[in-house]
Amino acid sequence: MARIIDIKLPKAIAAALRIPENDPRRQQLRVLKKLLKKATLTEFGQKYHFDEILLSKHIGKEFQQRVPVHDYNKIYEEWWKKTLEGVPDVTWPGKIKYYALSSGTSESASKYIPVTKEMLRSNRINYIRQLISVFNYEHLPRNAVTKGFLMLGGATDLQKGKAGWYAGDLSGILAKNRPFWFQTFYKPGGRIAKIKDWNEKLNEIVEKAPDWDIGYIVGVPAWCQMCMEMIIEHYKVKTIHDIWPNLGFFVHGGVAFEPYKKGFEKLLAKPIVYIENYLSSEGFIGYKDRENARGMKLVLDNNIFMEFIPFDSKNFDSEGNMVKDPEAYMIHEVEEGKDYALLMSTNSGAWRYLIGDTLRFVDIERKEVVITGRTKHYLSLVGEHLSVENMNKAVELVSEELNISIPEFTVAGFPYENLFAHKWYVACDDKVDEDLLIKKIDEHLCQLNDDYAVERTSALKQVFIEKLPEQAFLKFMETKGKLGSQHKFPRVLKGKIWQEWNEFLNMNYENK
Repeated sequence: MARIIDIKLPKAIAAALRIPENDPRRQQLRVLKKLLKKATLTEFGQKYHFDEILLSKHIGKEFQQRVPVHDYNKIYEEWWKKTLEGVPDVTWPGKIKYYALSSGTSESASKYIPVTKEMLRSNRINYIRQLISVFNYEHLPRNAVTKGFLMLGGATDLQKGKAGWYAGDLSGILAKNRPFWFQTFYKPGGRIAKIKDWNEKLNEIVEKAPDWDIGYIVGVPAWCQMCMEMIIEHYKVKTIHDIWPNLGFFVHGGVAFEPYKKGFEKLLAKPIVYIENYLSSEGFIGYKDRENARGMKLVLDNNIFMEFIPFDSKNFDSEGNMVKDPEAYMIHEVEEGKDYALLMSTNSGAWRYLIGDTLRFVDIERKEVVITGRTKHYLSLVGEHLSVENMNKAVELVSEELNISIPEFTVAGFPYENLFAHKWYVACDDKVDEDLLIKKIDEHLCQLNDDYAVERTSALKQVFIEKLPEQAFLKFMETKGKLGSQHKFPRVLKGKIWQEWNEFLNMNYENK
């Protein structure tokens, strides 16, 4: 009788054999291989030997060792600049037809971010996934999904470049390339979507509003709030539900929603569901796929390879600039509760590209994240390490406590009496005492951030505030040519942009 031999595999091998198909590490490596294969014959792929990387046993680590990290200036000057001249096969096969214009919120010059047909297809797939996930929301009014949706975005009438490409806001590019089956539900419709002047577009939407049965709105909170306020005022109604009774949810992204929530609630007759997504000019990164999720689930299997750089002094200088060779982790190496800057490699020809956002994993198993700020949008003059997340939370708490709406704010730091100070600029049309407002903000920040609390007793000597009408922020954005669509007011002011902001205030609001 033959003896049965019991062979026991090493734990590591046994574990590897049982890796499920939806394992995040496997999903990401599959995406990376697909991207490398597609771009092997491009100039970029040839220079960094994508063919050799594909033959490596450890493709992720080999990719990280061979390919350098890029911020926008580096990849634009070395690679993307040529694509604007019509040169094909630079960082992605073929010519680039579309460019998303992005300023990142602080730089004055527009960035040209390539948008390929493959990226547009990936974005559409993720939109469909998010829409399907909405049915998992317990408190979502089901009839809202079957109604029309209002997408407040950039003009679909894009600017044309000499080499035959088109450029504009990503939302305008997406709307221009919307699939045919969107037409029945999509508002404001093709004619209004083409309008470049933001004020003209809003006025057209206001005129048409009663003719539409809107179930949900998609857009950046500030502009969507402004649109609803204009409709309510124009038709002399109490809430937006008097015009759109089936409005059930709001899909938003780009900025933290907490500072806007109080203002939104004042415009509603009944609660609506807020659904967050993470759509950048470089790609559709994630979305909240369940009602009580703490964060957004990263999309790991749809043509974006992600890396995560610990957001600390080892990898970034005091101005938020990335060092030359930062340590970068793959999805299976990250830790919960830590802040990371995001690197992306995509099917639009971005390679190890720093998009400027900082993330924190709040559920490591589900790979859910929250956006905590921007690499260059935080204040740490004396070690206070004040993040945009801290600022947003403090404003949310103060808004609730004082029952006021603060739709916009920004903060600057500067030397003051041999030490340092912060100055807050707050948009608030409600009546509130400035001294009380800054006192409450300061108190909440001390509770939220231990470093800030320590420095408030030493080097951070004073915190000032200037309360302004909301129109001040909007008019400043208009002077910069950034009114509407995806443009956001920077939460932290530094350098030239702060100087321009002060000049604008001195000219327009000196005797407010």
